[in-house]
Amino acid sequence: MRERTLERVRKLLAKAERTDNEHERATFMAAASALMARHGIDSLDPAGPRQTPGDRVVTLPPPWAREKARLVSLVAQALRCRPLLLGRGDGGQRVHVFGFAADLERADVLATSLLLQMASGLARVRPPEAGGGPARAYRRSWLLGFTDEVYRLLREAEERAAAEASVTGTALVLADRRDEVDRAVTARYPRIRLSVPRTSGTGYHDGAEAGRRADLGRTGVPGRPSPELASGE
Repeated sequence: MRERTLERVRKLLAKAERTDNEHERATFMAAASALMARHGIDSLDPAGPRQTPGDRVVTLPPPWAREKARLVSLVAQALRCRPLLLGRGDGGQRVHVFGFAADLERADVLATSLLLQMASGLARVRPPEAGGGPARAYRRSWLLGFTDEVYRLLREAEERAAAEASVTGTALVLADRRDEVDRAVTARYPRIRLSVPRTSGTGYHDGAEAGRRADLGRTGVPGRPSPELASGE
């Protein structure tokens, strides 16, 4: 990202991380996500030099390493990257993310902030004392709900930016890039299996509400189910 844009995004995210005011957090996150979505579209230059997908491996430490890895994966996926859950490794759960440089950087900046916001939100959670099941199950389902809602809101912001783009041939460029990223993944991981997270806790709805308050540019468009996550073998 251009240094000026990156600095503006970081300042907005820092404000969202610090405030306890839910309305302020939503405002800061909406502005940051819209700015990053526009930058992602602006970085598409069909006449520019040829680019190839890159990749990076992210390790998420405990506690809640698998849930953190899922957040990183869905943020990356919403921002046009291709994540694969590699499973446990040195220091925690590993995620291998493939994508073009601008999208990898956007995903890294946003996921870092959302991990902090998710952790602070979870610290404030008080599981129901009666009828809510074990506290750990409640917290895990809260994390899943938070992540699914963040994914939905991010996808909406990305789709709006693409629809409003003035760059000619945006849809074609995006499709070509998606195919290139898929080929890079297949070359590295020819065998991929799908997995779906399961939860028995009752905190999913509360987590989704918290994810909605970390708003990323909500428009009221009905959400889609979160996708299955891929894990490489």
